[in-house]
Amino acid sequence: MMKRTIFLCTTFFFVLTSMAAFAEQKSSGRNISEKLIAQIDSSSFIKEDFRTSPDNKHVAYKAKSGDKQLVVVVDGKKGKQYDAIGKGTPIFSPDSKHVAYIAGIGNKRFVVVDGREEKQYDGIGKESPIFSPDSKHVAYDVKSGNKWFIVVDGKEGKQYDGIVGGNLIFSPDSKHVAYAAISGNKWFVIVDGKEEKQYDGIFGNLIFSPDSKHLAYGGRSGDKCFVVVDGKEEKQYDSIGKGSLIFSPDSKHLAYGAKSGNKWFVVIDRKDEKQYDAIAGTPVFSMDSKHLAYAAGIGNKCFVVVDGKERKQKQYDGIGKGTPIFSPDSKHVVYAAISGNKQLIVVDGTEEKSYDGIANPIFSPDGKHVVYTAQSGNKWFVVADGKEEKQYDGIGDTPFFSPDSKHLIYVALIGNRYLIVIDGKEEERYNKIVAISSRWKSVFDTSDSFHYLASKGSSIYLVEERIK
Repeated sequence: MMKRTIFLCTTFFFVLTSMAAFAEQKSSGRNISEKLIAQIDSSSFIKEDFRTSPDNKHVAYKAKSGDKQLVVVVDGKKGKQYDAIGKGTPIFSPDSKHVAYIAGIGNKRFVVVDGREEKQYDGIGKESPIFSPDSKHVAYDVKSGNKWFIVVDGKEGKQYDGIVGGNLIFSPDSKHVAYAAISGNKWFVIVDGKEEKQYDGIFGNLIFSPDSKHLAYGGRSGDKCFVVVDGKEEKQYDSIGKGSLIFSPDSKHLAYGAKSGNKWFVVIDRKDEKQYDAIAGTPVFSMDSKHLAYAAGIGNKCFVVVDGKERKQKQYDGIGKGTPIFSPDSKHVVYAAISGNKQLIVVDGTEEKSYDGIANPIFSPDGKHVVYTAQSGNKWFVVADGKEEKQYDGIGDTPFFSPDSKHLIYVALIGNRYLIVIDGKEEERYNKIVAISSRWKSVFDTSDSFHYLASKGSSIYLVEERIK
């Protein structure tokens, strides 16, 4: 369920558990089939680290087994018993075909991939292991004695005094591996086994460009910060916005937030834009890479800047986290805002109705429709192209359009029962809708068929539906 959130003048944070329904009434019938995936024993089930695969067809979780023993269960099949299972694991590979997790026997830790145990070490990094985007490789950082190093496909890398957490990444094409390490009091990045220049600090996340040809990260020398791109330092600033680094979809542009004195501004392709009191979140490129938008603040008021032009005629008390966003065709901009104790959506500069609460807006794949979830009192409902739909006790997760933009699916809650709503039609109730991916391509298999995971009692089913 959604709850009221605290808003800041620079940004506000959604606690998002909602989905939307398309306003126009479409087909009146659906064909539904169910396949049993797993039976969960509530006496042994461990709720945290319950995982669903990216394709929403498989589940994996931890369970108790015997006296102080733990196992990983994948689609109802128990693995080997261990003394410990690492926090944050198990994980699925991007193609949903493989499962990896950290296991422990005594004081030793190791990674298990598809049931196969790898070498034991004194420790495994908290954010390990990771799969490559093509699902063919596995990497993780380990500790042996007082040294740390990277293991990729079972091969150990050079040892260092430390590995910077959260900075082990594969390139989008899965051909390169990069991470940050510490030796003495110096920090540096390693790309494909080659060490780059040492600095007093490495901050934020390493990012590869979408075409895998460029790597960027934040570095610090003394009290000055800068961005490093392909090993070359850019201009120095007093600070670089955490998590603000972003490449354009075509990989030709790089933008980030920077601070000089007490002013913040966006840097794009090494050029400083106008200074403000605050820059919120990460700048956003349009899909065609021709436009850039971000939220800025002066004093206690916030507004959106698109292509360097301020939309100051619309100033608010906050701009929603995760917005602004561009439509898939790059022609429109939408963002969420707060004004007083109300929240609203702004589409191409035009304000829609205010509500007590708002959940993330989305565009349809064709860019012609905008939907979001709104709250009035203790009820939630979908607003599609400005029209309010039926109210519910709750709405779950993000909206999902079909690839052709003709259908929109969401999960609704009535009391303690869940149901799927598509094109405004309610059918089939479950104890819980276990998973629907936030990526509509993973939900809809064709333009008129989709699948999800749902539970009835202790049984988890893969549910497939076809719209007549």
